[in-house]
Amino acid sequence: MSWQIWFVYGLVVGAIALFFSGRVRLDLTAAMVIIALALFGILTPAEAVAGFGNPLVMLIAGLFVVSEGLSRTGVAAAVGLKIAGLASASETRLILLLMPVVAVLSAIMSSTGVVALFIPVVLTLARESGVAPARLLLPVAVASLIGGMLTLIGTPPNLAANRALIDAGYPGFAFFDFTLIGGVILIAALAYMLTVGRRLLPARGAAEPGHRRKRLHEMAEQYGIANSLHRLQVQPGSMLCGKTVGEVGLRRHYGHTVIAVERQAALLSSLQPVLIETRLRANDILIVSAPGDRVAEHGQQLGLSDQGFPHGLQRRFRETFGVAEALVVPDSPLIGKTVRQGNLRERQRLNIVSLRRGHSPLALDFEHTELQAGDILLVAGAWSDLERLSGPRRDLLLLELPEEVVERTWHGNQAPWAVMITVLMVALMITGLTSNLVAVMLAALAMVLTRCVDVEEAYRSMSWQSLVLIAGMLPLADALEKTGGAAVIVSGLAVAFHDLGPHAILVGLFVLTSLLSQFISNTATTVLIAPIALSLAIDLHFAPAPFLMTVAIAASTAFATPVASPVNTLILAPGQYRFSDFLKLGVPLQLIALVITVVLVPWVFPLAAS
Repeated sequence: MSWQIWFVYGLVVGAIALFFSGRVRLDLTAAMVIIALALFGILTPAEAVAGFGNPLVMLIAGLFVVSEGLSRTGVAAAVGLKIAGLASASETRLILLLMPVVAVLSAIMSSTGVVALFIPVVLTLARESGVAPARLLLPVAVASLIGGMLTLIGTPPNLAANRALIDAGYPGFAFFDFTLIGGVILIAALAYMLTVGRRLLPARGAAEPGHRRKRLHEMAEQYGIANSLHRLQVQPGSMLCGKTVGEVGLRRHYGHTVIAVERQAALLSSLQPVLIETRLRANDILIVSAPGDRVAEHGQQLGLSDQGFPHGLQRRFRETFGVAEALVVPDSPLIGKTVRQGNLRERQRLNIVSLRRGHSPLALDFEHTELQAGDILLVAGAWSDLERLSGPRRDLLLLELPEEVVERTWHGNQAPWAVMITVLMVALMITGLTSNLVAVMLAALAMVLTRCVDVEEAYRSMSWQSLVLIAGMLPLADALEKTGGAAVIVSGLAVAFHDLGPHAILVGLFVLTSLLSQFISNTATTVLIAPIALSLAIDLHFAPAPFLMTVAIAASTAFATPVASPVNTLILAPGQYRFSDFLKLGVPLQLIALVITVVLVPWVFPLAAS
């Protein structure tokens, strides 16, 4: 063997050692691989950096944008809440529900696309249930890879193995020939993940108990305003119709603090902040903070009817509006002024809904309560207005935003567009009318053009560590093939397998394919090994179908490294995973898949040549 082959082998081992140690960032290791390949002339400089222009990298980048669009429009949160409701916020039930759903979807579309769509859903589920994201994302990735084993079109290696059979003059695989074997592996993986696998999953990404933000309901209880939020509809003929909030004096005379108004638009109702000059109309629905007895007392006089505030509408309200704690600082111009005189609504688009002085909430009289230094105000308004309090100010100091601030949506009105774009992307990927790359790039562009995300948000959505990692490892796979290193491994093992029995050959083919798939494209691995498997079957007078089925299944067991599949690379950053996390969880899964494949394949596809 040439020194170039030995050098590439050494580079692979060195990269794995650095990945496993965790002492060097994964993307930095990938960058060092690029430099080494170019520096020692294994690849030309252009070949060494070609990974950054690889369609796979662009595909993943586009999926980050699509995923961000689903997150920022609230679609992911809505799906996550639905799943959370079915799973009752239990980690076991979440895994039990997520894995089959993701696997079935991955059987008919790109597993990378499925995982990209589910990342924001899983992050929402993690927040709602208090489960660390790392406890859910790896099971989702595993399920998506196994989903590729369920149908002929589930993953490119299946099609590559099928093509090898047809080109050799044998009948190809039927659409559901993979389903039984892949289905049993999925059931076994689910059982493994709910038992042994759960002990191996890390718990990173959860908020530390000592640093957890208060939630909205906790703030409301602390300030004595729990259950004070109401939806009141302005009836036709009401004294409020045609008047501004300032003219009516709802807060001054009736103790009703109007936070938002809900108005019916062409397709959906819209929520808007209420300012001092906001003019009220018949059928407006006002989101009001007021004690229940005052709502009942003044409702008929004001021409307001209580519409109730079901949980689903509360959730939608919290995505746009919230509360925050703000401290009246020493020398603040608010000191000595009443709440009305402070005029926070006009100046900051915010409403003071309660006040805490010392450790207890204070009965708030908007006309007479004078603000003092050290008072803590509970202010309500749109999230964007609340966040502006975090800048340098002379009057108030933002103390705390609730946990729900991370769950808000920025472009909620664009949710129908986000759903439509995603459905069309999936349809293009399933039907094959265009390549996966074109489908994803069109979807990413459409997300920006329809304002589901803006350009800055699209750039911020990128996990640059993941993109650099995969772009750096792709040239290493090219180096293995260019130097002949991969061919040396395959041909050596082919000689060793030749005189063994069929079951031993199946084991050898599975191990070889699975091992190579951890570091180079599983499609490239299948293309490389399928001819070897075919030749072995023909030379030993066995049917080739079981050998090629084994290769195809093994190519989808890319569980053990973060570079084994784009699926693994996608979850790397949001799950805060380390190389060792994939290794510890993935190797036992590979062994489980090996046993099931070697047992079931000869039973489903007889070894004897017809």
